[in-house]
Amino acid sequence: MTQYAIETPPVVALPVAGQETLFPVRRIYCIGRNYAAHAIEMGHDPDREDPFFFQKNPDNLDPSGRFPYPPKTSDVHHEAEMLVALKSGGRNISVSSALDHVFGYGLALDMTRRDLQGIAKKAGRPWEIGKAFEHSAPCGPVHPVSDVGHLDAGRVELKVNGEVRQEGDLNQMIWKVPEMISYLSEYFELAPGDVILSGTPSGVGPVEKGDTLDLSIEGLGSLTVSVV
Repeated sequence: MTQYAIETPPVVALPVAGQETLFPVRRIYCIGRNYAAHAIEMGHDPDREDPFFFQKNPDNLDPSGRFPYPPKTSDVHHEAEMLVALKSGGRNISVSSALDHVFGYGLALDMTRRDLQGIAKKAGRPWEIGKAFEHSAPCGPVHPVSDVGHLDAGRVELKVNGEVRQEGDLNQMIWKVPEMISYLSEYFELAPGDVILSGTPSGVGPVEKGDTLDLSIEGLGSLTVSVV
């Protein structure tokens, strides 16, 4: 029996809709500026360039429905996203076979300390301080492909206190899910348990303590998160 020098950390896992099982998470890859309107609102050219990704930590995922307002910031933004959960992986996966590796889809928020991210951008530094903090990825359960199919279109909407802030459609993604999987697999060896956050529509903005966020994606239901 293996002896570890310290107590082993718990396995990060998400509930699976309609099942008693859990989906264990290995890594989280997040694509940046994957909707043209969002690229424009962030001051960038929406022309189709090579995609870029950053990472969050597995334990940033939080299905509790509560988002604790983080420290060292006064400007936290919501970013509504579809989560893609992989059941298998590999290297140099073709676009045509990429969806064979998808276990399911879910709802997620890429919460961002925008002020800290902005400082990091100007200094040419990594984004983790703005993106990969505790509870920074509120999410719902994973819906298996066997139940919901593969989603390449469907309305994305985020309301804050009942007011629509973000709206778009999955078909507006610059890089589609198969392309993201294929591209990532050229640079990383993907594996079961990997998660991809697939980008956000325009309309990102700040949240405050006491706010209620309601995210919905057609085909995946809704997710309510309270900022506490």
